[in-house]
Amino acid sequence: MKKFMIFMVSVLSVMVLSGCGGGSSDDYEEPYNDGLTTLFLVDQDGYSYSGIPYTCDSMNYWDETAPNGEFSFYPGEDCEFDFYGLDGNYFNDPYVDHIIRITDDLDYGKGGIDYECASFGIGTTYGDGSFDYDIDDQCVFYL
Repeated sequence: MKKFMIFMVSVLSVMVLSGCGGGSSDDYEEPYNDGLTTLFLVDQDGYSYSGIPYTCDSMNYWDETAPNGEFSFYPGEDCEFDFYGLDGNYFNDPYVDHIIRITDDLDYGKGGIDYECASFGIGTTYGDGSFDYDIDDQCVFYL
């Protein structure tokens, strides 16, 4: 009787474990991609601008840039940033101006982005991702 029980447990174990392990390439799933694009706000030395309030078309509420200056949006959206407390960029002079650059994750400037600021007016980001704006300005970027 004891041998029969051991035999039955062994058979059951083999049947249960036969589906474990191994896998095929058919089981591979692509990583989830929700379509968001991420860029960064940094100064002329590459240090991040964190805590800058912003909102994009798909957002219901204002958010702030992350500690590394990160902000995310869907391509084709307009995003508005509130640069209250910053002195603006008039002469692209790092000693006088608060130069802000929009960069990607490799720190390459994102030039050619159209934008409009409430006080400064209309412009396009420079090749290094920097742009002109006035003191305490709010700017919409057409991403």
